[in-house]
Amino acid sequence: MVPKRVLLISNGHGEDLSGSLIGQELVAHGAEVAALPLVGHGNAYRQAGIQVLGRTRTYSTGGLGYTSLAGRLTELLQGQVSYVLRRLALFLCQARHFDLVVVIGDVLPVVAAWLSCRPVVTYLVAYSSHYEGRLRLPWPCGWCLRSGRFQRVYSRDSLTATDLTAQLGRPVHFLGNPFLDRAREPAPPLQPLEPHSSSGARLLGLLPGSRLPEALRNLELMLKVLMRLPPSWQQQQRLELVAALVKDLHRELVGRCAAPLGWTLQGDRLKRGPLVLHLVWGGFAAVVQQSDLLLSMTGTAAEQAVGLGKPVLQLVGHGPQFTVSFAEAQRRLLGSSLACSDGEPGSEDSLAGTAELATGLLTALADPAFSERCRRNGHERIGGPGGAARMAREIHAVLSDV
Repeated sequence: MVPKRVLLISNGHGEDLSGSLIGQELVAHGAEVAALPLVGHGNAYRQAGIQVLGRTRTYSTGGLGYTSLAGRLTELLQGQVSYVLRRLALFLCQARHFDLVVVIGDVLPVVAAWLSCRPVVTYLVAYSSHYEGRLRLPWPCGWCLRSGRFQRVYSRDSLTATDLTAQLGRPVHFLGNPFLDRAREPAPPLQPLEPHSSSGARLLGLLPGSRLPEALRNLELMLKVLMRLPPSWQQQQRLELVAALVKDLHRELVGRCAAPLGWTLQGDRLKRGPLVLHLVWGGFAAVVQQSDLLLSMTGTAAEQAVGLGKPVLQLVGHGPQFTVSFAEAQRRLLGSSLACSDGEPGSEDSLAGTAELATGLLTALADPAFSERCRRNGHERIGGPGGAARMAREIHAVLSDV
């Protein structure tokens, strides 16, 4: 029997991750799977062994230029808009060779999938009713989703599933979020940190993001926050520090960024007085799993942390991704597990306020009731594990009928 062919289309780093996990499960069910990421190289697909169609490029905004005017201008100057249009044209050309299209993202791939005239399954990971209480889908997303071409529609949380079921007049289901599955995969212990659970020290994990040059600017702000921690919390016996970095944020680049602030690079560590920050490359899952508190300027990684029941402390930056508006929307999305200081990005109010919040949250971790509230909130906002497998089973059932 000739295997059924599935084409995944996604538009973002987090969307690619979820798509790759769904794709792996579909391959296990016997399907032939390819992917067409609209932004970036689709590295998550490549790492999962899924074919990526066409020549890809990456941009400094990571497809998130819509979060600010400067980001939009940057995308225009860098040619990202024309690139995305070329990717959409490639998708429409290739989609006719596949039995089913699976959308992971928002309105852009939804409209493209409708135009392909192929059967479609959609995972609306980019939208949630938690933002405003009632989801306002951008035109013509809702119109497309009501079409008979869309065989299944999945949401990113149960509130959105209930909301969209009423709005669209068709069943919308919440099966979990595949990106949480990756965060739950067993990760090796962080080295060379001491086992903080036995030593009594808390572990604060830093998540500065994945896109340069923003991630480097974010790391600089985080270093300034650490410098403002009370002296009693700067001791390794009480607080250990680790940063999860992407490979492009290499050691020499980090050292040059930190030196003007009084930090010295010593191997895989930054030191400033009693503060010691361990640097880890490619260890996002380990940092998220093993930290007691996350200082975050990320999208998907923060959602993974909340899904694991961790408290997250936001630090607002200058963007193009982690802006004031992005952070505020993320707090609505993820609820009580997130905290954020007032103040303009990079201001003393913001930096000192974040340090003060960090000490408060670290102290609150001693209260089992606080940890239980974070766990319950994470389950409500993100769901439980196994989302990729559940979606793949339903998609496989759709494939049997197309």
